[in-house]
Amino acid sequence: MVRLNWTFQAKDDLKAIAEYISRDSKRYAKLQVIRLKNRTRILKTQVHSGNIVPEINQENIRELIEGNYRIIYKIVQDNRIDILTIHHSARDLTRRKIE
Repeated sequence: MVRLNWTFQAKDDLKAIAEYISRDSKRYAKLQVIRLKNRTRILKTQVHSGNIVPEINQENIRELIEGNYRIIYKIVQDNRIDILTIHHSARDLTRRKIE
């Protein structure tokens, strides 16, 4: 089974998303965070289930879509995936530094 490693950036993104949504609804903010986290579970058994990120165009950097969010991850090893960032699809990804 693959180990999912949430980077500091991804954790900060998740926190910022929750804080932003909670301005209107704490309940919905909590549900959105749960949805995003649950979406990554597929990676434990299907590493290549996401699409290659077009802006980066590297085989090992892929994305899952959950609602309006892009969950960008990197296949580091056969047994390790790093969740790099969670990015709102309406924003320009090329302006972000993704490592």
